[in-house]
Amino acid sequence: MENRSLCAAALLATALGLACFANADSLTVKTAQGNVHGKLVSDGKARAFLGLPFAAPPVGELRWKAPQPPAPWSGVRDATNFAARCAQWPIWADYIFQDAGPSEDCLYLDVYTPPAASPVHPLPVMVWIHGGAYVAGGSSELRYSNSPLVDRGVVLVNINYRMGVFGFLASEDLRREGGGAAGNYGLMDMVAALEWVRGNIAQFGGDPHNVTIFGESAGSFAVSTLMASPLAQGLFQKAIGESGAPFGGVLGVDPVELRAPRDQAWVESLGVKSLVEARALSTDALIDAARKKGTIGFSPVIDGRLLTEAVPKTYATGKQAHVPLLAGWNRDERAGTLSKDMTVEKWKAFAAEHFGAHADEFLAVFPGKTDAEAIASADAYTTDQFLGIGTWQWIEAQSKTGEAPVYRYHFELPAPPSEMHPEGKYAWHSDDLEYVFGTLDVRRGSVWRPEDRKLTEEMMDYWTNFAKTSDPNGPGLPAWPRYDKTGAVMHLDRETHASPDNTRARYEFLLKGATTGGQH
Repeated sequence: MENRSLCAAALLATALGLACFANADSLTVKTAQGNVHGKLVSDGKARAFLGLPFAAPPVGELRWKAPQPPAPWSGVRDATNFAARCAQWPIWADYIFQDAGPSEDCLYLDVYTPPAASPVHPLPVMVWIHGGAYVAGGSSELRYSNSPLVDRGVVLVNINYRMGVFGFLASEDLRREGGGAAGNYGLMDMVAALEWVRGNIAQFGGDPHNVTIFGESAGSFAVSTLMASPLAQGLFQKAIGESGAPFGGVLGVDPVELRAPRDQAWVESLGVKSLVEARALSTDALIDAARKKGTIGFSPVIDGRLLTEAVPKTYATGKQAHVPLLAGWNRDERAGTLSKDMTVEKWKAFAAEHFGAHADEFLAVFPGKTDAEAIASADAYTTDQFLGIGTWQWIEAQSKTGEAPVYRYHFELPAPPSEMHPEGKYAWHSDDLEYVFGTLDVRRGSVWRPEDRKLTEEMMDYWTNFAKTSDPNGPGLPAWPRYDKTGAVMHLDRETHASPDNTRARYEFLLKGATTGGQH
C-alpha cells in the first residue's frame, strides 16, 4: 500500500512537472530570426509575444527606404515588453500607450495567441492596422491589447508602421535614389509585417493561409489601399474596414505622379542639400518641421511600386484583391459641429449657399422640415463628407468587381458619457474600437450599460466568425445578409438588426455633384 502511494505521488509529481514544463515551453517560440519568450496575459487566457522585429530599424541610412529584413539573434529574445511606437508627436488625448515612448526604431509587432494554439491545428489570424491619420498611434495602445478576441479562437497580431514625414515623404531626391519610386514607406512596412506573418505565424498556432487584415480610420484606409497594391497580393485572404477608404472625403491617396514628387520644396526648406544631410537631421527636428504642415501633412502617393495607379481605378477595373470584405462606419463620425444651433431656416440657407441650383435635391436626401430633422441631417452630412462617402464607394466598388462576399454595417449605439465625450449622445469616430476588441473597461469615465456589453459580444463574434469562415453569421446572432447580394445593412445598435439600405440616394447625389461641376 505504501509503495503504491509512493508511486502515485511520484507519478503526480512527474505529471505536474511535465505540465509546468509544457506551460513554460509554450512561452518560447522559434521564429525565422531566433527564439522568443513571451508571457501569459488576460489571467492566463492568452500568450503575448511583444516587440517582435519584422524589419530592421529604419534609422540612419535606412530612413526613407523600403523595410529591410530583421537581423537574426542567438539565444532567446525577451518578448514580454512593448517596443517603441513609431515617431510622432502627441495629438489625440484618447490614446493610452503602454510602451516607453516614440522612436524611429519602431518596426515591431505583437502576437496574442491562445495558450493551447499550435501548428497542428492552426487558427485564423487577424492582423490589426491601427488608425491615427497616418501620423499617430501604435500597437501598444490600450484598446487593442489583451483583447478577448483571442478567446474566440483566433491569433491577433498588432503592428507598428512608420508615419508622417518618416512614412510618407516623397521627394525628387528619394525618387532618384529609389529608381523612380518614392514615398509609401509606412504602407511598405505593413507589407513587410504581413510577409513576417506568412513566414512565422504558424509557430504561434496561426494559419498563414487564413489571414484577415483589419483596421479603423487610417487603418481602414490602409486596408483598402493594400487590397489595391500589387505588393500585398496573396498576403491576406479577408479584409475588414472600419471608417475609411481613399475614394472620397479625407486622407485619400495623393495623386502625385513620379515625374512631380510632392515634397521636394519642403525638403529644401529644411536647409539641407542632400539626402545624406536630411538623414543626419534629428528625429525631433523633422517632427518639429512636419508639425508646421498640419496633422495630415504627408500621405500615400502613386509611387509606381506599391501603388501603380489611383486606388479607385484599380477597383473599377477589378485588379484589387478578390477577398471577402466586411466594412462600414459610425453614425456620428463627425457630429455636433455643423449641427450646432441648427434650425430649419439655417439648413435651407446652407443648402442654397453650398448647392445652388441643386439645393432642392440636397434637401430631398438631407431633409430639414423640423429643427430636429435639420440637426440630424447636418450630422449625417458632416459624417458623409468626412468618411461615409469614401467608405461607401469602397464597399460599392468591391461589390461590383471584387468577386467575393461583401458585408456592410452601420455602428449606431451612442456610447455612455466619458472623459473625452461627456455628452453621451453620439456614436463618434473610433467609438467602435472598444466594442470590436472587447475592451470597454479601458475607456476612462464611462459607466457601461447592459446594451454595451451585449453589443461588444455580438461584434467580437461577428468579426471573428468572418475571420474564420468569410461569413460573420453564427449561432445566437441576428442574421447578417450579404450586402453584395441583398443591399442590406447591418445596424449595430441596442437591438442589432439588418434592413434594406435607405441612404443610397444621399451618396448618389453627393457623387453626382462631384462629377457634374456643381457646387457640391
